[in-house]
This record gives sequence, C-alpha cells and structure tokens, in this order.
Amino acid sequence: MEWEEAAQGFAAMGSEVRLQVLRCLIRAGDSGLTVGEVQSRTGIAPSTLAHHLRFLTAAGVIGQARDGRSTVCRADYGRLEALAGFILQECCADAGKRAASDD
Repeated sequence: MEWEEAAQGFAAMGSEVRLQVLRCLIRAGDSGLTVGEVQSRTGIAPSTLAHHLRFLTAAGVIGQARDGRSTVCRADYGRLEALAGFILQECCADAGKRAASDD
C-alpha cells in the first residue's frame, strides 16, 4: 500500500460519524446493511449519512451494491486489514536500536 492510498483510508476514518458508520457495518458482517438500516441503527440524518457513505466508499473502506431498490453497504475487510497492516508494518522496528544505543 502506498502512502497516498493509506492517507486516504485513514482520512476517511478521521471523523467520529464515519467511524460510527464503519463500526456499524463491521458489526453487520459480510451481509452488510441497507442504507436505511445504517440510518436506523446510527440515528444519523439521511442527508448527512449519504455524505459520509460517499466519503467512506471513495476511500475504499466500504463498498456499496444495488439490491433491487435498496443499496447495501458492506465494510471492505481486505482494505481495512491492509490499512492496519500498513500502520503496524514497522511496529517496534527501532526498539532494539534505542536500547542498544543507551548502553
């Protein structure tokens, strides 16, 4: 994952409302939720929800698909795992260096 792609994904999650929507979709699992179900579970106003769903979709952390007259939203677990991997990729890489230089 490139820096720009990671920054876009993290920026999408940089809002309390978008985090609430994302966690709601993660709780729903692979079957996802319709936009109406997300609205019902979160209490977010429809116009506000539409804005945040567009932001999350553009960043690739959720996907949307038409199912008849409804739009079903799903968390993109692969993308979320890639973001987690990106941020944790170098976890503790310098820990040994600092301890060695303190000697």
